[in-house]
Amino acid sequence: MIQYLSASLGLNVLLVFVPVALGLVLLGADPRLIFFTSAVAIVPLARLMGMATEQLASRVGTGLGAFLNASLGNAAELIIAIAALREGLHDMVKASITGSIIGNILLVLGLAMVAGGLRHERQRFNQTAAGMGASLLLLSAVGLVVPALYHVIASEQGLRVERELSADISAVLFTIYLFSLVFSLKTHRHLYTGTADLSSEAGHQTWGLGRAIGLLVVVTVGIAVMSECLVGAVQPAADRLGLTQVFVGVILVALVGNAAEHSTAVLVAMKNKMDLAFGIAVGSSLQVALFVAPVLVFASYLLGVPMDLIFTPFEVAAVTVSVLIVGFISMDGESHWMEGVMLVGVYLILAIAFYFLPA
Repeated sequence: MIQYLSASLGLNVLLVFVPVALGLVLLGADPRLIFFTSAVAIVPLARLMGMATEQLASRVGTGLGAFLNASLGNAAELIIAIAALREGLHDMVKASITGSIIGNILLVLGLAMVAGGLRHERQRFNQTAAGMGASLLLLSAVGLVVPALYHVIASEQGLRVERELSADISAVLFTIYLFSLVFSLKTHRHLYTGTADLSSEAGHQTWGLGRAIGLLVVVTVGIAVMSECLVGAVQPAADRLGLTQVFVGVILVALVGNAAEHSTAVLVAMKNKMDLAFGIAVGSSLQVALFVAPVLVFASYLLGVPMDLIFTPFEVAAVTVSVLIVGFISMDGESHWMEGVMLVGVYLILAIAFYFLPA
């Protein structure tokens, strides 16, 4: 009953803020107002996505449920990035990739550990699955480091060679992503199944499979529309607030694009489903690094605005440090709230550093 009331409340908020946000865009209102209204509209959308994903995961298993949530959660980000590519905003797109990776594995996972740890003294998750996720994250960091190193060492080869290098690396990352799906969803799916829980909680009502899938699809479309409105107002709003383009991409755009993962991971962690929470946070980062980034490189060629994978040294350092910290924390297969505090603390340190980076 509580979930149904929450869903009704979320829909009522949407009925108010979605039309308002769209109306403000059409009227050409203050970008700061559009940004705020669109962000508020995304919050109940993310909540509804979290509820539907939890219902779906209880039926299909934790591994597939986390994969579906990460995929749908990143759909909006992919749409936003493609729209930015059409405008030639390569730096913004690459900054949002960086922000999504560090935001998911530091902020989202950290908040989930804090929320779950405050209710449960110690939470456990599959150590092998977590180790595989950490290893893939390290691989994704290599995919960012190599183009940056090449740019420093052999930049005299020219922009064309750097773009070809980025395209080849993207193909490798994308191929590894496909193999990781085979590993997690087929050959070793038992490591990611978790525990099915259809109605273990008192008063908990289950949704039909069709309703959960339908709601996920509708909510994803809604998040994409609202994200378009929000991103369209981000840069003008940032200019009026005195924020740099890098900070906007790494922090603001990434936070909004990952709103669904924030809500869902925290929700399931509070219910002591740390396997699912870990899978959502790390899986979303993996999808950004191994799927979204390569797809954006491929799409940039189709759009006639080729993009490379050469990130700034600080972005590379931020991703590498974040990956190493998460790998260290996940080694023992269990978590508590203090580990979550440490992850959030690292994210805040990086956010402050990005804020003070020169334009």
